[in-house]
Amino acid sequence: MKNLFKTIMTSLASVAAIATTQAQDLHFSQFFEAPLLRNPSLAGIFTGDIRVQGVYRDQWNSFTKAYRTGSLNAEVKLPVTNNDFITTGIQTLFDKAGTVGLATTQVLPAVNYHKSLSNDKVEYLSLGFMGGLVHKSLDISKMTTNNQYNGGYNATGATGETFAVPNFSTWDASVGMSYNTAFGMNSQNSLFIGAAYHHLNKPKNSFYRDATTQLNAKYVFSAGVKWVIDDYSYFTVQADHTMQGTQKETIAGGMYSINPGQFVDDANYILSFGGYMRYKDAFIPVVKVDMRSLSVGLSYDVNVSQLTTASQSRGGFELSLSYIGFFDRNNSARDQVMCPRF
Repeated sequence: MKNLFKTIMTSLASVAAIATTQAQDLHFSQFFEAPLLRNPSLAGIFTGDIRVQGVYRDQWNSFTKAYRTGSLNAEVKLPVTNNDFITTGIQTLFDKAGTVGLATTQVLPAVNYHKSLSNDKVEYLSLGFMGGLVHKSLDISKMTTNNQYNGGYNATGATGETFAVPNFSTWDASVGMSYNTAFGMNSQNSLFIGAAYHHLNKPKNSFYRDATTQLNAKYVFSAGVKWVIDDYSYFTVQADHTMQGTQKETIAGGMYSINPGQFVDDANYILSFGGYMRYKDAFIPVVKVDMRSLSVGLSYDVNVSQLTTASQSRGGFELSLSYIGFFDRNNSARDQVMCPRF
């Protein structure tokens, strides 16, 4: 009976994901490690010239098939004129969910222009665009529907679903704007605020080739502040508020970072730990280690919503990996150049 219940629940979730007209986007608990998914104008807002980030999420292992999601983005920031910069990048995303293997693949190039607002300090207004191809597919041979249940489960019964082809492709586009600045003594602190409009072209979202079934527009409002406490530690707070269709999501929290070594300007590694809260859904403890240019982060969703019974309080595990580098590693004055950073 327990296995039958899991089969039914997984099947219903899979069919609902296929047929719903109110489909919602994928998300990460370490949302700060996938900045282009938040807002394309957050591309290039880091201390460095090049950044590569990857996030892997494994969610809801209490069900028969976990939801597995991977994100990879890469950005290159180049000076244009005076203190202005331009960032080009690409965001890729892959997700596979449920018994039917509902798979989503996205390849989204991005460009972001950073306009300097001051000749005396770091202060930028950035406008970013991102758009590209989205492909979705599923395995019909693994599908089960309510048509196959009639006093019991009949594996050979007709599913009642008719797909011309169990996959489709569409185009998607996003636009965003952000403000980024430094403040405090020696401009050692920094902050950003931003807003993004995703799915501005209303991409189709139907295996039935129903032109009226479109992905809901998504609005994301983001903010972050980094405070330097002393020469060896700092505190970072970040938050996102997302609205898509009738759904809303708020995630916010912070991390304390400390350099346990003896050298202020040349730390072997920095240890960060803290937590985030996804409102009415999960508490997310996070630990991260920065080893010069390379960073590794771990997090786990502790489910606190009404899904606790079904999920057995097992949420999502995430692993992130990030690399930030400079083109000229031997330039001692590189950190003094005004550029977008956080």
